[in-house]
Amino acid sequence: MKLKFAFLNFFLGCISLLIINTKFTSNVKAEELLKVELNAEIKKGKFLIGLKQYLGGENDSFSNKKSINFITDKGFLNLISSNGIKHKSKQINISWVDIPIKNPKKIERIVFGPFASYESAKKQAEKLKDKGYETTVACPKNWEVWIPFEDNLPEFESKNKIFRKIKNFQVTPVLKSEYSVMKLEGPIYINAQEEIKINGVYFGKNFYLIKDSYGTWTLVQKIDFDDYLAGVLPHEIGTNSPLEALKAQAVIARTWGIFNSDRFNMDKYHLCITTQCQVYKPSKIKNIKVQKAIEATSDLILTYRNQPINAFYHASNGGVSATAGESWQMQDYYYFKSIIDGSRSLNKNFKLPITSESDLNNFFDFDKEQFFGSNHSLFRWNKKISSLEIKEKLIKNKLININDDILDVNSIERGSSGRVTKLEIQTNKVNKSIVLVKDDIRRVLNFIPSNLFTINKLSDDLWLLRGGGFGHGVGLSQSGAIEMAKLGFSYKQILNHYYRDAKLKKIEILSQ
Repeated sequence: MKLKFAFLNFFLGCISLLIINTKFTSNVKAEELLKVELNAEIKKGKFLIGLKQYLGGENDSFSNKKSINFITDKGFLNLISSNGIKHKSKQINISWVDIPIKNPKKIERIVFGPFASYESAKKQAEKLKDKGYETTVACPKNWEVWIPFEDNLPEFESKNKIFRKIKNFQVTPVLKSEYSVMKLEGPIYINAQEEIKINGVYFGKNFYLIKDSYGTWTLVQKIDFDDYLAGVLPHEIGTNSPLEALKAQAVIARTWGIFNSDRFNMDKYHLCITTQCQVYKPSKIKNIKVQKAIEATSDLILTYRNQPINAFYHASNGGVSATAGESWQMQDYYYFKSIIDGSRSLNKNFKLPITSESDLNNFFDFDKEQFFGSNHSLFRWNKKISSLEIKEKLIKNKLININDDILDVNSIERGSSGRVTKLEIQTNKVNKSIVLVKDDIRRVLNFIPSNLFTINKLSDDLWLLRGGGFGHGVGLSQSGAIEMAKLGFSYKQILNHYYRDAKLKKIEILSQ
């Protein structure tokens, strides 16, 4: 086996020197194309989107047999690799091979997490930085915080995982053609004048393959802000939403993307395409109403003190919005307030904060028609949960052992909107209870739609949760925005309702 890998390494090393004499045409120097400067791209009005992560590794679900095929219907594809290879053709096939490393590398680090969100991981990283530690926010599968391993850190050993790995192989991309195989180095730039089909799906015109921090690779799309929004709005708020709600979503999706464009800095791109960022799916067919909303709000973002805001949004707030600090382990933002999301008469009849379960039950008893967004399927919900369901989730998250039993579940702290910020789960072990905090409640007990709920014990091993809303509850409620638009509110009024004291401004402020 060693002889086989040694031969492969030698073979790839040799053929990498045999660069095919292919023509490459571009108005931009190759060196410029291969520069990945994240802040500069934002100022140019472009996002680098991680379309497919962990390519070439165990979690690679995109590459077909560890291979990616790029193809155009009419024109030509251009490829530039950092090791000088330039290639032009109608079809490009890149495969991944594991090449042995001459001097295996030892990797050691201390891992904090997993965290339910980037926001909570970032807060932990900031705490460690304040103590003088070098930190990295990473996402190998879930959000984590890494610090370098040192022998003089005994206080961390019992609380957090020590990651150790000997790296014997390097996941390497190779360019395959009918007559040769060439070893590539990242970043690898691939572009065309027309839409490129990747593994049978149209994605766009400009792409990078970039090596990540986990030894695998990411397929990154370079895309204008508004083209990105065209792939976000249909999947975040829906094409059937009223135009003013779509306009509001366009503004906050653009704003959120810019504010959060640093979350994948370590891997040289801005955003992912899942619910950990904003759901994005490229579409070759443009929706007319979506395009109208994007064009009507082009270059507009929400700001506070002349800076883009962290424009959180969600599906349904259950009739009351949350502050950022009660939903995540992070600082509060001034522009997020707990508000009763409904008519003026409703706001006169019910006041915040909601401090107890009885107050929240009274809130749930109010007439649904008084609230914005009450048509959402999870605006009000009831869920029975058993001790076995809870136990399975806690075991999966390595919080209890298989021999532990669940005795009781109680909310021990609530935020101003009535959301549970600390949930205590008592077990049969003496002096042992599990306390889930804020976003960890829904990360661990992921069958709960939101943290806005009351608890009623039905029996020794069964509880009824009576709740409202779907999601974290911070910022714009999409179902609320849709209803407000139907009632005649403009997108500016909708934004002002959910983001108090935030101002609409042109995107040019990013260059100031």
